[in-house]
Amino acid sequence: MNAQIEMNVEKWLNGNFDEATKEGIRKMQSSNPEELMDAFYRNLEFGTGGLRGIMGIGTNRMNKYTVGMATQGFANYLKKSFEGEISVAIGHDCRNNSRDFAEITANVFAANGIKVYLFESLRPTPELSFTIRHLKCKGGVVCTASHNPKEYNGYKAYWDDGAQLVPPHDKNVIAEVEKISSVDEVKWSGGEHNITIIGKEMDELYLEMVKGLSVYPEVCVAQHDLKIVYTPIHGSGIMLVPDALKKLGFDNVHVVEEQSKPDGNFPTVIYPNPEETETMSIGLKKAQELNADILLGTDPDADRVGIGVKNNKGEWILMNGNQTALLAFNYMIEARKVKGIAQPNDMVIKTIVTTNMIDEIAKANQVNCYNVLTGFKWISSLIKEKEGNENYVVGGEESFGLMIGNGTRDKDSVSAVTILCEMAAYEKNKGRSLFQKLIDLYLQYGFYKEALVSITKKGMNGAAEISAMMEGYRNNPPQMIDGIPVKSLLDYQLQVGKNLSDGSSWKIELPKSNVLQFVLEDGSVISARPSGTEPKIKFYFSVNSKLESAAQFDATEKILDDKINRIIQEMGLK
Repeated sequence: MNAQIEMNVEKWLNGNFDEATKEGIRKMQSSNPEELMDAFYRNLEFGTGGLRGIMGIGTNRMNKYTVGMATQGFANYLKKSFEGEISVAIGHDCRNNSRDFAEITANVFAANGIKVYLFESLRPTPELSFTIRHLKCKGGVVCTASHNPKEYNGYKAYWDDGAQLVPPHDKNVIAEVEKISSVDEVKWSGGEHNITIIGKEMDELYLEMVKGLSVYPEVCVAQHDLKIVYTPIHGSGIMLVPDALKKLGFDNVHVVEEQSKPDGNFPTVIYPNPEETETMSIGLKKAQELNADILLGTDPDADRVGIGVKNNKGEWILMNGNQTALLAFNYMIEARKVKGIAQPNDMVIKTIVTTNMIDEIAKANQVNCYNVLTGFKWISSLIKEKEGNENYVVGGEESFGLMIGNGTRDKDSVSAVTILCEMAAYEKNKGRSLFQKLIDLYLQYGFYKEALVSITKKGMNGAAEISAMMEGYRNNPPQMIDGIPVKSLLDYQLQVGKNLSDGSSWKIELPKSNVLQFVLEDGSVISARPSGTEPKIKFYFSVNSKLESAAQFDATEKILDDKINRIIQEMGLK
């Protein structure tokens, strides 16, 4: 055991920590030294989005002490940044300990003289973003680990625009958090009078905002019996999603009973992530039994949404995040145009790893489409930058995140569910399905197919392995992939794009981020980036081809799938 770990352990054994925590440390010392090392080898990093980690005892774990110290640092920064009364809003999801962490966060802020609006119980993350904006708070926190496995929890920090922290505030908050070297520096209690409990009144305001995003409310009324199956996957979506659908007029909504009760153990799934077929399997079965029109699932904090539809053979399938995004983007562009409410300065925003088919759709409709780094904070940052000059319509990313309109500044599955159901109603009104609409878009713009490979590298050595992989690709980029020359390498960390054939280069006008993209001569794109929230490195693949006819869909899809699989094999990722 190295000296740093020993020092951290001794600090906790001799410091102002409760006896149960100290007993837990002693137990690890005698029976699980490996666990002890992982729990204390570093401080749980307060990254640009806040904290996320496994719950338990230690400096590298989510617990009341790491949450309290993070909050003290955030409180110190808020007090340095704003004069007069400072207020924050605090929410949480269904995870084990989320309520406790939210109350600890509230108490520490309040003890620092900051006014706190604390939700009475679990709520979707997007409502927290809305609340910050509505109540004109200076910041906020939601206690959640989003779609991570049940042993995780987290702490997302927000600024006064309702978005997660961006420069310079992200780095500045991190610096303040890192200054807190002891639990003795934390003001744990004494400000209870500064805490106001909020709930139903905010729900109503938020739901009215969501209702106001509808482009064709009359279509929702006409198709009020659209058969919708919804699963909250044991999460906070149950608090608002059914009500949001009801407000739009949909009255044939079937909630997946087995997954309707909030439960931090997520008893029916391995991962509470709507991206996973296994997670959505109960919903898919119910949708099939009921012959539904659409299936929707939201993750524990209800910021992500996944959808299931019937394909051209009548089989139930899950759409991937790129397909969901391109349908939503197209609907918001097309429907607004048909309705006559499109503005000449409309804009849409996507991330650099989201399908470029959206760029083509926007271009054909003369709508500006901007690409930003992964994470909705960057979408929000650009909205802020363009405010007053361009009209934001929709933003999204491939990882099942959408943000419709201006009410929130974070991905919002509640409004996404309502728009996706409205979109299904819009197509049904024309006697068509969402899958038919998808094929029509492929015929018009080209068939874009995407895939994702995530490689997990846990523990002390994991980060080093991921770093080594990225440096290998950075220093020795492939010249050829699947027999196709690599045209350019985009290095977002160095903020440089390079033409590999002639050596010319250009500056990438985005903040630094550890992402590499290989652009092939046939338009294929391979991206590599370490996850900011999990011990993973992610590889994104995008290939495309012309689709000659609807009848050729299956054959063309197989060609594209085979191409992706060859690339994955060639890169040694399987």
